[in-house]
Amino acid sequence: MRVTMIGTGYVGLVSGACFADFGHTVTCVDKDASKIERLKKGEIPIFEPGLDELVKDNVEQGRLFFTTDPSEAIRGADAVFIAVGTPSRRGDGHADLSYVYAAAEDIAGLMQGYTVVVTKSTVPVGTGDEVEEIIKKRRPDAQFAVVSNPEFLREGAAISDFKRPDRVVVGTDDERARERMRELYRPLFLNETPMVFTARRTSELIKYAANAFLAMKITFINEIADLCEEVDANVQEVARGIGLDNRIGRKFLHAGPGYGGSCFPKDTLALMKTARDAGAPIELIETTVRVNSARKQKMAQKIIAALDGNVKGKTIAVLGLTFKPNTDDMRDAPALDIVPTLQAEGARVRAFDPEGMNEAKHMLKDVTFASGPYDCVQGADAVAIITEWDQFRALDLDRMKDALKAPVVIDLRNVYRPEEMRAKGFKYVSVGRA
Repeated sequence: MRVTMIGTGYVGLVSGACFADFGHTVTCVDKDASKIERLKKGEIPIFEPGLDELVKDNVEQGRLFFTTDPSEAIRGADAVFIAVGTPSRRGDGHADLSYVYAAAEDIAGLMQGYTVVVTKSTVPVGTGDEVEEIIKKRRPDAQFAVVSNPEFLREGAAISDFKRPDRVVVGTDDERARERMRELYRPLFLNETPMVFTARRTSELIKYAANAFLAMKITFINEIADLCEEVDANVQEVARGIGLDNRIGRKFLHAGPGYGGSCFPKDTLALMKTARDAGAPIELIETTVRVNSARKQKMAQKIIAALDGNVKGKTIAVLGLTFKPNTDDMRDAPALDIVPTLQAEGARVRAFDPEGMNEAKHMLKDVTFASGPYDCVQGADAVAIITEWDQFRALDLDRMKDALKAPVVIDLRNVYRPEEMRAKGFKYVSVGRA
């Protein structure tokens, strides 16, 4: 099939490359000429394990193309995906749909024959109706269907998630569109991937509901972690004990400094605003947003408390800046709240992240960036682990202790075992463990 992907951000680039790897002919469109030139040269603008090779292989096989010209990509396409950004509008939390609507205008003017227009971007309920109206208004005689096909990609594991998903959700009442979407995802049938066909508005809500539930699950275990610290219990054992219940499940029960990234923060806000506007507020999600925001400040205070309540003039080594490992994404990362709070209290911050420092340099001021973890901790008064990158999971503890001015470790991801750290002579503070 001929597939067009409008937008070469995280979702568009990963989805386009994976569809090409399925054997479809895919053209990715973006108005950013410099990004397209980089992609044509094989330079990937984001960090995602395996994506560079996937793009390279499919470009060489003649299945994946990049262009700034929507006309050459949209004309004759069997399916056109809208995979542009939907950031939160400043001030009210609603998703900014201007890029989605602009893409719909482009599609309306260029599509030929029956075309399936697919919203891959995360959009509020009813956006598909608006896209349909935009196209109808400009091309009342056009043959097309607007379909919702939300993505469920985890940064750092996106290729695996696309090729071996838990489910594929397709929202449309048009049978012809359903058949085209079945054909598009046919390679997944070998894995017996469930295909969930539903109404378009239901599909749009599924995406928000899924992300909000996972965000709520993270926030729940963080609250339990606080309780564990007060009653001398272990949150990791609590999480295992409840996670073995199949009704609950083990995933997203890792206590830490709060959720961040490109999806959970904006999607919970968008769902909250949508629900309020509809007269059906979701107070669980409103509480989740509030508690998660406070969580990041609470983690900064945990670091300060570990240094006897005074960090003025002290150097704190921060290991990990991105919101999670295996990504360079700094959007709404807990570090963006924690680091400035430490600085406001007079601390000097030295940081290292394997992939996120280029982005962090634009978002954090007056931070010294180190060349590696041991360079980062050299001469520091304490080290705080904010992101659980693999290379932080087996640090040479003796070397780290010798490098530190004082053997203080604040582990916000529970990477190490308390008994091991105590045996090594560290003052060790973790989350939800006595």
